Amino acid sequence: MGAAYFYHLTRRPLEATLPLLLERSLAAGWRVAVRGVDPARIDWLDEKLWLVADEGFLPHGVAGGKHDADQPVLLTTGAEAGNRPACVMAIDGAEVAPEEAKVLERVCILFDGHDTEAVQHARGQWKTLTAGGVPAQYWSEESGKWEKKAEHGA
Repeated sequence: MGAAYFYHLTRRPLEATLPLLLERSLAAGWRVAVRGVDPARIDWLDEKLWLVADEGFLPHGVAGGKHDADQPVLLTTGAEAGNRPACVMAIDGAEVAPEEAKVLERVCILFDGHDTEAVQHARGQWKTLTAGGVPAQYWSEESGKWEKKAEHGA
């Protein structure tokens, strides 16, 4: 059974935090779907991810191509990801159902701590996922380093 990790972004923006989480997920041998809600934002993120590493690159693609199944990281706005992910990283309020989270290795919910609506939405996602039986952890970078602040159903 998977777990949901909530990342409350307050010091670094999404485009700085997401690559770190993606690199760790790839190192664990997972394929990842980054799920958003806005195709323009997915395109923007695609550009940002190509600029991540000085000494290498973060392999990824945008859903809808003929090589979706081969992508280690697939950026999408859909609930279905063609790369058979072990991990879904939801951004910008993208939804993940408890049933889906239970069959994945990990779900990561990344939300902007400076956006009150994003924080409220993440709280709702926490309630939905934990009520659906998904273990969850809440991580904050408020102190300057990532610290686990809450855990449910571990």
